[in-house]
Amino acid sequence: MRNTSLFLAICLLALVACNSNGKKETNAIEFKNVNQSLAKSFSDLKRLDTFKIELTGRKPEEMVLNFTIKNADGKEIYNAKIKGTELVNNTDPNVDLSKEKDQVIFLKTIADDFFSDDNFLEPAVMPEDKADKYTPDKALYEELKKSGLNGFKYRLGKENNIYIAWSEKEQKVKIYYNCC
Repeated sequence: MRNTSLFLAICLLALVACNSNGKKETNAIEFKNVNQSLAKSFSDLKRLDTFKIELTGRKPEEMVLNFTIKNADGKEIYNAKIKGTELVNNTDPNVDLSKEKDQVIFLKTIADDFFSDDNFLEPAVMPEDKADKYTPDKALYEELKKSGLNGFKYRLGKENNIYIAWSEKEQKVKIYYNCC
């Protein structure tokens, strides 16, 4: 009888040990780095460029949003590295991001939504559009009206949207609008 009790105790102990993952319960969220890419026409209306976004890091102060665009030939034509703290600090003050967990969720949401259809502007500038005080390069704006090339916009904060497009004349990606 004693051997049976000892055997059952050992089996029960083994069962509990196997079901325990050895981790303490915490409020930590499961986080996976974001890594997305997508093909869209941008620097050439007849060929596709590759847009890529990658969010790396575990904590907001370590996180970086890497955004690149490569043309159809594989040449990198745009690269922006945005610090997680920059995005968190420049957001709407009414959004409560005092907790690290909320900051991580916020940054992941930005990365996940980076390539939403609303951010791809086809064309970048409509022929009837007029440049205004938010147009840093009026010549590029007029060039885009004529070329019909597409644009892309992304947010750096509550009041800061960056609009970029390919300049055929200068053979590089430039900001053509910077606004709210």
